[in-house]
Amino acid sequence: MSEKSSPIVVGADHLGAGLKNVLRDYLASKEYAVEDVGVNPDDVVDYPDIGAQVAERVGAGEFERAILVCGTGAGMAIVANKVRGVRAVCVNDPYTAERARASNNAQIITFGSQVVGAETAKKLVDIWLSSEFQGGRSLPKVAKIDQLDLKYRS
Repeated sequence: MSEKSSPIVVGADHLGAGLKNVLRDYLASKEYAVEDVGVNPDDVVDYPDIGAQVAERVGAGEFERAILVCGTGAGMAIVANKVRGVRAVCVNDPYTAERARASNNAQIITFGSQVVGAETAKKLVDIWLSSEFQGGRSLPKVAKIDQLDLKYRS
């Protein structure tokens, strides 16, 4: 299955809704199938509610990749990382965007709408989507993360 044929799920709280909408439309313009689980800027919602909903769908294997947006990106990353089998990284720069996938095999990236502008976020999404897990020395490290996931969530 090609990367573009794999749908991407996006979600945000009310603080991240504007940036989430920009990224959703950007991905759609690049012919990605995108599912938007909300919300709108006028819908006040707590980020754990949306973050958990998206991360659970990734953890269940329904989606290979997802993008979450809140004010800082940190809260969404914390929430997503609570879900078994999910690795989420808050991304603010090109190197982290690339390594999130290449080294950490992160299925979810998060953004802070108060931290990263729309044009920068688009570039970071492109970098993340074009990166693949490299394996190699990163493989045993990610396996250790997976073992911790099992240890603390069983």
